[in-house]
Amino acid sequence: MTTPAEVLAAYDSQLRRLVPLVVPTGHDYQMLGHLLRVTGQRRGFIESARDLGAEGEILDRLIEEQRDYFAGRGEAVEWKTRAHDHPGDLELRLLAAGFLPEDKETVMAGESATMAVEPMVPEDVQLRQVSGLCDLERIAAMKSAVWGVDYGWVAEDLHGRLAADPANLVVFMAEAAGVVVSAAWLEINPGTDFGGLWGGSTLEQWRGRGIYKALVAARARVAATRGVKYLQVDASADSEPILRRLGFTAITTTTPYVWTPPAGGSGTVG
Repeated sequence: MTTPAEVLAAYDSQLRRLVPLVVPTGHDYQMLGHLLRVTGQRRGFIESARDLGAEGEILDRLIEEQRDYFAGRGEAVEWKTRAHDHPGDLELRLLAAGFLPEDKETVMAGESATMAVEPMVPEDVQLRQVSGLCDLERIAAMKSAVWGVDYGWVAEDLHGRLAADPANLVVFMAEAAGVVVSAAWLEINPGTDFGGLWGGSTLEQWRGRGIYKALVAARARVAATRGVKYLQVDASADSEPILRRLGFTAITTTTPYVWTPPAGGSGTVG
């Protein structure tokens, strides 16, 4: 049986700094030593190997270089960290450079075959796969209502990614009486053992009725059919206990650190 440590090792070696086989239009992936820098998304993105290969003042300069690069573009940037990254003071150095943490999530993994059961939803709910922009816009509106922030960008993001690589992105939507009540998607990563479960959101009044569980099952069935060994989730505090009951195991935690240009600023740092 595969241990959590073995799954984490596979996660680090296969998913860290992963460049998609088909890059969506307008996106750019740059490998910079131990870092991967992505532009063309809603905000910039920095991904690293588990070991950044730099410490102390050298690491400070590396962080500042990336911050200043996005400052020059007038863009925010997310630096994705994990609890087991080296060096251990990375998060403190990001804070010192002006990056602020968002909510910590638990990275969880489970075997697709174990999760691939028949999705069960309430009688008044319909679960279907979608790809059209109209449905994606409805999903974005539902997410905005759930989280109280504007998720309008999600529709164009998913639409562009589906246009670039429709075989490896599968979006599911749950409806009741014409209202989108929940949605989530599966991102298959060819050449790895992993598929990612993303975007899970459910309207508050529809929670506790098994819809989130059904969306996991629906995506797991697709993943298992495609030969994906593991499903991986960056789980919120709300999702973590549900996923544990389904058989997922925590392998680490992840915290996004975000730098945002000053309001009305010139885009420079100094």
